[in-house]
Amino acid sequence: MSSELLDALTILEREKGISREILIDAIEAALISAYRRNFNQAQNVRIDLNLGTGSMRVFARKEVVDQVFDPRLEISLEDAQRINPNYQVEDVVEMEVTPKDFGRIAAQTAKQVVTQRVREAERGIIYSEFIDREEDIMTGIVQRLDSKFIYVSLGKIEALLPANEQMPNERYKPHDRIKVFITKVEKTTKGPQIFVSRTHPGLLKRLFEIEVPEIYDGTVEIKSVAREAGDRSKISVHSDNIEVDPVGSCVGPKGTRVQAVVNELKGEKIDIVKWSDDPVVFVANSLSPSKVLDVMVKEADKATTVVVPDYQLSLAIGKRGQNARLAAKLTGWKIDIKSETEARELGIYPREETIRLFDDHVDTDMDFEEELDD
Repeated sequence: MSSELLDALTILEREKGISREILIDAIEAALISAYRRNFNQAQNVRIDLNLGTGSMRVFARKEVVDQVFDPRLEISLEDAQRINPNYQVEDVVEMEVTPKDFGRIAAQTAKQVVTQRVREAERGIIYSEFIDREEDIMTGIVQRLDSKFIYVSLGKIEALLPANEQMPNERYKPHDRIKVFITKVEKTTKGPQIFVSRTHPGLLKRLFEIEVPEIYDGTVEIKSVAREAGDRSKISVHSDNIEVDPVGSCVGPKGTRVQAVVNELKGEKIDIVKWSDDPVVFVANSLSPSKVLDVMVKEADKATTVVVPDYQLSLAIGKRGQNARLAAKLTGWKIDIKSETEARELGIYPREETIRLFDDHVDTDMDFEEELDD
């Protein structure tokens, strides 16, 4: 082993964070294996590395016995005492057996071990970095595509975007820059494997955190997200600060903040509604942009019956039931929507305790939707 290699170990310890002692132990173990493999030796050996000079010697270790059965592992008491009269039975004798051309093999083996350990250390560093970024958002560059995955470069590593995590309204090309949500980081024998998504509700949440300072600093909280990626989403927001309008904060001046999120998601429409711990209010808000006349709650079944004006029924249900479906996901409540006429015929509306629900609960969001439609 050369002094240059020892210098390299010092550099690796400093730059890669790999302990020098770990590398030395790994090299010694590899050299023992190389000695046995290349010189057809099976005896018990020890490698002596001189860290000062970079020299290396191989010693065979043999047990002193009265009768030798395996000369590769044992030495007779008589032969041992010729080396040193003080040897007794069960002592261990070490004899140098360094082959003449072992230096070349040693250098090659050491290089392989160092390379492997560096690779393992780099994988460990990458894994440690990305395991802390699970459920976080990153910007990547599309590298290539196949039938199963889109391969997205995240700098130090290539992430996998599975087909079922790709937005149906997007077409990806190499060199496209896209924001992705890290769903899972796995440790494998080939290094860390990272899975990302463009359809996960977490992506929508993280995008709003980027665009809305009030969410980032905790003034406004996203309470729940319901998403049908590429088509429409709903988020509910809340603020403990009565002077802060959580919906307005997310929409931004003239819709600029939410528009930035919509642009990133290639036109996916987004309803922003005000969260409430009262299911009557929250369910009514969640059906934005539809107006709601009444909400009847069945706590035991976690179900609600919602009455809407006749002319708003199709709007409340949405195309292919999407608006009602997203509202149910957002609130966690089952929602059965009735028109005013049907509710009157069933005798469930109006009730004496009917609450005429806050006409302004979705005004900001409705204005934004109208802007989009224009």
